[in-house]
Amino acid sequence: MQASQVVVIGAGPAGLATALQLKRQGIEVLLLEGGRVGGLLHNANLVENYPGFPGGLPGPKLVALFAEQAHQVGVEITRETVATLHRETDYFHIETRDNSYLASIVVVATGTKPKTFTDIVIPENLLGQVFYEVYPLLGVEGKRIAIIGAGDAAFDYALNLSDKNEVLILNRGVDISCLPLLHERVQENPSIQYFELTRVLTLEETPQSMIRLLCEGSKGEISFEVNDMIGAIGRVPRLDFIADTLQKQISQLETDSLLHFVGDVKNGRYRQTAIAVGDGIRAAMKIEQRLKNLSSLEHTL
Repeated sequence: MQASQVVVIGAGPAGLATALQLKRQGIEVLLLEGGRVGGLLHNANLVENYPGFPGGLPGPKLVALFAEQAHQVGVEITRETVATLHRETDYFHIETRDNSYLASIVVVATGTKPKTFTDIVIPENLLGQVFYEVYPLLGVEGKRIAIIGAGDAAFDYALNLSDKNEVLILNRGVDISCLPLLHERVQENPSIQYFELTRVLTLEETPQSMIRLLCEGSKGEISFEVNDMIGAIGRVPRLDFIADTLQKQISQLETDSLLHFVGDVKNGRYRQTAIAVGDGIRAAMKIEQRLKNLSSLEHTL
C-alpha cells in the first residue's frame, strides 16, 4: 500500500488547479484520473468567461494548456480510477483496480456524470449510437444528430456539431434553460433545427442502420431519422465511490480541512471552469495552512 500526504481524485480544472497550487507551495501530491484529463471541458464548444482569452477558447484547447502547465511544473497524473474511498485509523484508504493508497488529506474533484434515459427503452443494437457527452462525436461529418434537452449543454453540443452536421434539438417542454446567448446562436444557425413539445417515446433501427425516433409532438405523432442521439438531460455529482461509513464523517472532516470537495462535484448549477479553478486553489491554500498547523503542533509537543 502506497502512502501520500495529499491525494487529489480527478484531473479536471478543479483537480489540476489544486495540484498546481500544491506544487507551487512545495507540497507533493498524488493526482489520480481514470478518464479524460480536463473533464467536461472536452464537451465545451467555446469557453468565453475564462479571463485571459479574449474571444473565448474551445474547451479541448484549454484542456491542452492546463495539461501542458501541469507537466511543466512537474505534476504527474496517475491514470487510475478510484473504486472506493473510506477512512480508518486517521487515514484515508483509496482503492483502485490496480493499487491501494493511504492519504492524510484527500481532495475530491471528480465532477459529474450525466443522467441517463429512464423513460426510453434503448434497443441493444442501438446502444453504440446513443451518447450522453458530445466529445465522442466531435470528429464526425455529414451526420444527422438528435440532441435531447433544452439546457446549456444541449445548445452548446448542437453548436459544437453544427459545422459539419445537421443537428436537431428536441425539447419535451417549452421552457428553455440555456443562456440567451446560446439560444440566439442556435436560432441563427441554419444547420440546427429546434423542436419544442417533442417527447421521444421509442427508438427503432432502420434498414439503413439509423435511429428512428418516434415522438409525441404538439400536433400528434412525429418521427425523425438520425445517425446518432445525445441525451443532455442533466448531470449528478460523481460520488458513488465514497463508502457509506465515510459519508457520516464528511462534515467533520471538511471542518478539519482533511477532506475537500472542489469544482463541479459540489457546485450544482454553478458549473464553470473559473469557479472550479478557484475552488482548487483555495483548497490547496487551506491544505498548506492545515499542514503548517500540524507541523507547529508537533514541534510544540
